[in-house]
Amino acid sequence: MSVSSTKIRDLRVKTSRPRLTQEEGLALFDADLLDLARQADEVRRELHPEGYVTFIRDRIINYTNVCITYCKFCAFYRPPGHPESYVRSKEEIFSKVEEMLERGGTTLMLQGGHNPELKIDYYEDLFSSIKQRFDVYLHSLTATEVDHMAEVSGLSLEETLTRLKQAGLDSLPGGGAEMLVDDIRDKVAPLKTSADRWFEVHETAHKVGIESTATMVFGFGETDRHRIEHLERLRALQDRTGGFRSFIHWSLTPGNSGMMRTIPPAGAEYLRIMAIARLYLDNFSHIHAGWVTEGAKLAQLALQYGADDLGSVLMEELVISATGVAYAYNAEQIAAMIRSVGRIPAIRNSKYEILKVLD
Repeated sequence: MSVSSTKIRDLRVKTSRPRLTQEEGLALFDADLLDLARQADEVRRELHPEGYVTFIRDRIINYTNVCITYCKFCAFYRPPGHPESYVRSKEEIFSKVEEMLERGGTTLMLQGGHNPELKIDYYEDLFSSIKQRFDVYLHSLTATEVDHMAEVSGLSLEETLTRLKQAGLDSLPGGGAEMLVDDIRDKVAPLKTSADRWFEVHETAHKVGIESTATMVFGFGETDRHRIEHLERLRALQDRTGGFRSFIHWSLTPGNSGMMRTIPPAGAEYLRIMAIARLYLDNFSHIHAGWVTEGAKLAQLALQYGADDLGSVLMEELVISATGVAYAYNAEQIAAMIRSVGRIPAIRNSKYEILKVLD
């Protein structure tokens, strides 16, 4: 089951603009930045004329930090047997879920490393146990975790995703994408899921009725053409399935990792990709501005570059913070960020349905 092509056509009709080719998209990397902002914000207004900027209350729980993929840019993972490695008990996880619910959270993101000891029965038991005890939405795992799980469990992707859905998985985050070009992936994460396989996981998820989000991490030394190739492949899959709910991009945070000497991208580069994504991804409803890696000021600016969402009030985040980047804002602070740029804050759920407008 996938979203109908009618929904995608309707979305494109809203903007009444010809589709950008890859070469036209590439040319935007040399365009005037403020002109790009004006064009992207115009598209955002056409798609979301009500002027809301949405965000969600959720919690990330990293159920394990054991990983055998050894990405050069990751400061979070620990190899099997490391004294700092862990697999959280169900009791620990249940306690964190209870805390999230007490604080008004609605969505749980369970994410971790590629732990060779955890096969699909671990996830089925964990997900079903959570669903039996709590009224929460499971927006969990990543394509690379699903791929690893299928491999160590001896299952196809479709079997794996179908069983995860039956156990309670509601939707799939877009993590593990980084840069969806194998020339780059082979340099920074040679053991990780290939670009083709990442797309296969998401297409299969959409096929079995699991919607997802799409992401990009930039700053690995990729070219602008690599970035457009990444966006083009996302757009093409969205044309086929309509299963992506949003696009989120963020800059590489290399601190404390094997890439710690890499100079992170400038803020202007983040804003340029934001605007280009809004113009190029004409079949995506929502584009996120991310404060977790970029901070409040840049995220506020991004709301003028095509973004209509500010992501999550994260109650726990360990992967990015392991690199030394640790921004933290509560719902009131995020609402204030939104109001300060003349927009209306609104709390949403994972399906982008508005739960409450904060006038």
